[in-house]
Amino acid sequence: MPRWLIDSDHTVAHFTARHMMIAFVHGQFNRINGMIDFDPADLSATAAEIEIDAAVIYTGVEARDRHLRSDDFLDVERHPAITFRSTRAECAGSNLFKLYGDLTIRGVTRPVLLHGASFGPNGYADETGSYTVMGFEAGVTLNREDFGITWNNVFGKNQFMVGKHLDIVINVEADLQSP
Repeated sequence: MPRWLIDSDHTVAHFTARHMMIAFVHGQFNRINGMIDFDPADLSATAAEIEIDAAVIYTGVEARDRHLRSDDFLDVERHPAITFRSTRAECAGSNLFKLYGDLTIRGVTRPVLLHGASFGPNGYADETGSYTVMGFEAGVTLNREDFGITWNNVFGKNQFMVGKHLDIVINVEADLQSP
């Protein structure tokens, strides 16, 4: 099975959450490492291990980012990484797959189902050698409270500052490590 190493310079996990139940806040994580065992001819054999540095959360507002890193949300002092380890995969179309696995956020692990797609492989060469690369995209919607992230501020008539549900998408570029 070919093994692909995540290129952290070309990989991002982004998320969307409701703010005050009327608008969306967008954010991202830019420091991601891991590997994906993947063969385009056998999508059901796909396996992945991914680690996201939780401390690099970025929403464009430093005060909000500090709050998201605090123990009200990600508690990055005690839980510096968000991890995903797949448990099985299913083919869902020509380049589409379902990736089941365990997601750990803030020290809480829950099973999740990622809906994904693969792109490539493509190749390129530069002064240091020749490379084969793949692209992957996978997404999930989850309830943050399932992971112990329960902080909120109630206002008005049962209105909440932060929505419970997060949409998360990871876009990965990965380099072939071994055929």
